[in-house]
Amino acid sequence: MSSVINKKENSIVEIDFDISAEDFKDALKKSFQKNAKKFNVPGFRPGKAPMNIITKYYGEGALYDDAIEIIANDSYVKAVEEHQISPVSRPEINNVSEIGSGKGVKFSILVTVKPEVTLGQYKGIEVIRTVPGVTAEQVDAELDKVRERNARMLPVEDREALTGDTVNIDYEGFLEGVPFDGGKGAGYDLKIGSGTFIPGFEEQVIGRAVNDEFAINVTFPEDYQKDELKGKAVVFKVKVNTIKIKELPQVDDEFAKDVSEFNTLQEYKESLRMKLMETAQKKSDAEFEEQVLSRPSKTRRSKSRMR
Repeated sequence: MSSVINKKENSIVEIDFDISAEDFKDALKKSFQKNAKKFNVPGFRPGKAPMNIITKYYGEGALYDDAIEIIANDSYVKAVEEHQISPVSRPEINNVSEIGSGKGVKFSILVTVKPEVTLGQYKGIEVIRTVPGVTAEQVDAELDKVRERNARMLPVEDREALTGDTVNIDYEGFLEGVPFDGGKGAGYDLKIGSGTFIPGFEEQVIGRAVNDEFAINVTFPEDYQKDELKGKAVVFKVKVNTIKIKELPQVDDEFAKDVSEFNTLQEYKESLRMKLMETAQKKSDAEFEEQVLSRPSKTRRSKSRMR
């Protein structure tokens, strides 16, 4: 067996193999032994027909696929060691240019290897490496996110809607007394103050109670995406179905037990701090690496600073 390395783009290497007739005949025998029971020849029980009968009846090519795979596996391992390459992907047989029991087989394998890195001037480069830190405010902010995810929506029936409430409404919009496309909705949850609807709509829901039915007068902005509604005054007929408020869970040991594997709030906050620290460290490392790779070749010293 002989092999030749050809380097391609994107760290791909092509290995060309030239397998002798003797080695290929041995691979054909192994292929026959592996597949003997698959061949049916009149006058022979399955798996009992000799190899010369099989090749006459089915043709030698019936053994080629497994023979190539057998010889390729062994040849590839030897080539990797001989040429000292470092594959990072599975090898793929690319081309079989010659094959036969009397002449051997020639084929190539493609494989991706570790890229070659040429170091530039790196000694003496000065970059600033930030040392990450996590503040109590950052931990509290992360805790607030968890509280938001675990909040409950509670119905309100003893008062009118206020800013911050979520009202469930049915609505239909009319332009000059005629309903317009896209202006109707049912069972829509609208958080008052979110700015979801066109200016002036949400403010007119404030002060309304459950089951109230009323009209809202608004004007679409001049830059609205639908030309037929730009700058047009419209009327929405609205009904309030429900009013709900968000209730955030109290931050205590019971809260920590509910949302984590920890028994105390202090333990849970420490785990949040560690996660934030890990994220900050990864960001710092990435920024440092980017600075090193992007800096021009000038003599500098490394510095560190707290962040």
